[in-house]
Amino acid sequence: MHFLQGVMIALHSIRANKLRSFLTLLGVAIGVLTVVAVVAVIDGMNRYVAELFSSMGSSTFIVDKFGVITSQDEFFKALKRKDLTVDDLRALRKSCDLCDLIGGGTPPLDLPVKYRNDYISNCIVKGITSNYVEITDLDLDYGRSFSPEDDERNRALAVVGPDVAENLFPGLDPIGRDIKIGGYYFRIIGVGERRGSFIGINQDNWAVIPLSAYGKYFGAKETITIFARAKRPNLLQQAQDQVRLVLRARRHLKYNDPDDFSIMTSESYLSLYRNLTSMAFLVMIIISSVALVVAGIVIMNIMLVAVTERTREIGIRKAVGAKRRDILWQFLVESATITLCGGLIGIILGQLIAHSVSSLTSLPATMKLWSVVLAILVTSSAGVIFGIYPALKAARLDPIEALRYE
Repeated sequence: MHFLQGVMIALHSIRANKLRSFLTLLGVAIGVLTVVAVVAVIDGMNRYVAELFSSMGSSTFIVDKFGVITSQDEFFKALKRKDLTVDDLRALRKSCDLCDLIGGGTPPLDLPVKYRNDYISNCIVKGITSNYVEITDLDLDYGRSFSPEDDERNRALAVVGPDVAENLFPGLDPIGRDIKIGGYYFRIIGVGERRGSFIGINQDNWAVIPLSAYGKYFGAKETITIFARAKRPNLLQQAQDQVRLVLRARRHLKYNDPDDFSIMTSESYLSLYRNLTSMAFLVMIIISSVALVVAGIVIMNIMLVAVTERTREIGIRKAVGAKRRDILWQFLVESATITLCGGLIGIILGQLIAHSVSSLTSLPATMKLWSVVLAILVTSSAGVIFGIYPALKAARLDPIEALRYE
């Protein structure tokens, strides 16, 4: 039995039993679709996070009160630490000669934003230094950011996200207009680029104001996060050591006391993310692969039914000279063809879902070539594995008993 002939017989069987074939192909397609879509979303999330942290640059590091918290005990210990203040920021600017840029920002605060009769609730508001844009991934669409003079003079200025600009000023230029943030007026000088949403979180509903103005209007009781950039990537470790020495001296820590602050690089955050999500992603892939196993069981059941329905046909083939291996090969090819057709449908649907996820979110969820090849190999292998028993049953039929079968 030639391979192409077996494929043609399989396709003819699919056409002859449309409903049964549709249900079989649907099971395989859902199994492949689930695996391909999950892999695409996971890959997109990994790429997004990697790009997010890499935007900080290889010579940038972050000084924070909390750092990486992995347990409740660590959280309560971190709460007892001293806050990082604007004075700490100024001391680092003065003493860290290995850093060419030091800035900072406050934790996000949910505040209402109003313009005349239009109102936005739960807007994310932060206070930042004038060089915040140079260190982080805050890119402007139009307008300008804060200048050092704006920060020094406590000017009531604001850079807003695109959602704030569009909702409060539809069809108007927001630059130069005054908005009310938490009861105080600020003049808009810039609008950020649209970033979309990430896992359901809106990244365009925000406003930032100068750090000094934030302290003036909303108080300076909370800790700040300090961003620092070494002059060269090869000076990153020395710059961190210098920052650590300055902060320890300001906090009067003894040489054997642990740091009561945390210093993190983009690679540190990325490594933590991978450690936290690798097992979760593995579990997701394993769970989604269960659909392929269920589809394989459905294929075995369908092929057993096909063997029973075509018992007389098998007897005729054996009577005219077909050998056991010919019958075995025929049913294996049929099983593999059916699963491969379902797999191709699943791959196409998976691609559509990947594009939908990419268009509706900020995740670059695209299908990798290796996932397509893996899906084809897995579905073909599933067809062969789950088709072995029905094929063996067909090959072992006695030709005389098969011819008598009605």
